[in-house]
Amino acid sequence: MTLSHDVSGNGPAVVLLHSSVCDRRMWDPQWPVLAAAGYRVVRCDFRGFGDSPVADRPYGDAADVLDLLDHLGIERAALVGSSYGGKVALDVAAARPAAVTALALLCSAQPGHTPGPALRSFAEREDALFEAGDLTAAVELNVATWLGPEAGDEARERVRRMQRHAFEVQLTAEFAPAEARVDLARIEAPCLAVSGAHDLPDFREIAAHLAARIPGARHQELPWAGHLPNLERPSAVTDLLTSFLRETAPGT
Repeated sequence: MTLSHDVSGNGPAVVLLHSSVCDRRMWDPQWPVLAAAGYRVVRCDFRGFGDSPVADRPYGDAADVLDLLDHLGIERAALVGSSYGGKVALDVAAARPAAVTALALLCSAQPGHTPGPALRSFAEREDALFEAGDLTAAVELNVATWLGPEAGDEARERVRRMQRHAFEVQLTAEFAPAEARVDLARIEAPCLAVSGAHDLPDFREIAAHLAARIPGARHQELPWAGHLPNLERPSAVTDLLTSFLRETAPGT
C-alpha cells in the first residue's frame, strides 16, 4: 500500500512526517512556504491516520516511508519529523543513511525509549479513556497535554479534529507498527533536534540525547513551546526549518 500523500514544488526533496496526535494536515502552515522556497515537498499520512487506512497485515512506518520515496522516484531527501514522525525519521535515516540529506526533529520520540513517569501516566489515562469508548475525553486529554501555553484556539481545534479522526479510524485496527532496533550511529545526516520548554520531560531529554549521540547534531530548545511548536507558533518554526534546510540542503 502506498501512503496517502501530497507533493508540491520543485527542487531537493523534503518529507514531512506527522505526530501521532495529528496527520499530514499538521503541516498546513509550513507546506506552501517550503515549496515556495525551492523544495519538492512531500507530506504523508501514516497508516491509520488521515486518509491512509489501517493495516491489514504486519507493517513498519519507516518501511512505508521508504516505499513512498521509491514510488515517487526520490533517491535523497531531507526529513522533518514531529514527535512520532521524528522517531520514524530516525528509523529511515538509520536504515538508509545515504538517502537522508538532513534531519529536523521537532520534539521527537526515539526508538527504544523507556517512558518516564509523566509519559506513562498520560498513556495510562489515554488507554483507559479509549477502552471505555470516551473518545471526546481522550481527545481533550491530548489537546491539553500536547499543546503549550502559546497555542491559540485555531491550533487547538486543528489538533482536536485530527486526533478525533485518528481515534475513529484506529478503532478497527488489528496491527500496530513493528518496533525496530535502530543504531543512531549509522545516521550520517546533519541533525537539528528541537525541544519545547513546556513539553513533557521525556521529549526534552530525548532531544538532548540525540544531539549527543548523532555526529554533528545540535539541540535547540524553544522557551515558549509545548510539544507541537509548528502549530503553536507556525511562522517561527517555518523560519527555523527554512534556515536549517538552507544550511544543509539548499533549495533551488
